[in-house]
Amino acid sequence: MVVREAVEGDLRQILELYLCLHETNVPEDSEHLERTWAQIVQDENHHLIVCEVDGCIVASCVCVIIPNLTRNVRPYAFLENVVTHVQYRKKGYASACLAYAREIARRNNCYKMMLLTGSKEAGTQAFYRNAGYNSSDKTAFIQWLV
Repeated sequence: MVVREAVEGDLRQILELYLCLHETNVPEDSEHLERTWAQIVQDENHHLIVCEVDGCIVASCVCVIIPNLTRNVRPYAFLENVVTHVQYRKKGYASACLAYAREIARRNNCYKMMLLTGSKEAGTQAFYRNAGYNSSDKTAFIQWLV
């Protein structure tokens, strides 16, 4: 197992992995996709973390460092798109990605990390609790822009 930040050549595998998250298809190649991917890879505050097993990306998460003017001008980290391929679940791969994200947040002097999940499954919520997150400190509200 190798946990690392994504590089340019990882795009296809990441898009395939996202089919295990909530996507229903892989986006078609387009200038917009390539521009977005380049922006992600080049942004020093955007960390797309992958876990690789035998050359295949099997788990991933995104950790974005957000500059902040409160908490003694310390940033915070927001995690999103935590996913493990169905055939590789319950082997510690997503936990390894979250641990890698925690180290990025610490290196950047973040005062907190937060994430949202749409899952109501007890196992998913237990996974996040076991990783050190709680659902009692804050209440999340979402407004979908369609």
